[in-house]
Amino acid sequence: MSTDVVPIFRVTDAAAAVDWYRRLGFEQVFEHRFAPDMPAYVGIKRDDAQIHLSEHAGDALHPGLAYVWVDAVDPLAALFDATVDEMPWARDFEVSDPDGNRLRLAEPVAAES
Repeated sequence: MSTDVVPIFRVTDAAAAVDWYRRLGFEQVFEHRFAPDMPAYVGIKRDDAQIHLSEHAGDALHPGLAYVWVDAVDPLAALFDATVDEMPWARDFEVSDPDGNRLRLAEPVAAES
């Protein structure tokens, strides 16, 4: 049984969305179109985290939200001049892509012993 879950975000311009996600360290791993003039379906990845970006109108509810665990949240928050929230379980912040899809990027907090 697979253990990966991949969110699908609805986007209006896949190329612009990929450029935006590159700021967060994601890289494009594939692009699919049924024909050259058809909407794009793109996969992006950062470490073990994957997101699919779809120009197809019926593929996903809009806007979407994904919670993404990262090793270090501060450098990413600095890219967006975002405030990191201190929670009991994580240090995190939220950003929205150009289409309004939301990402909460989180760094785990070490458990107290």
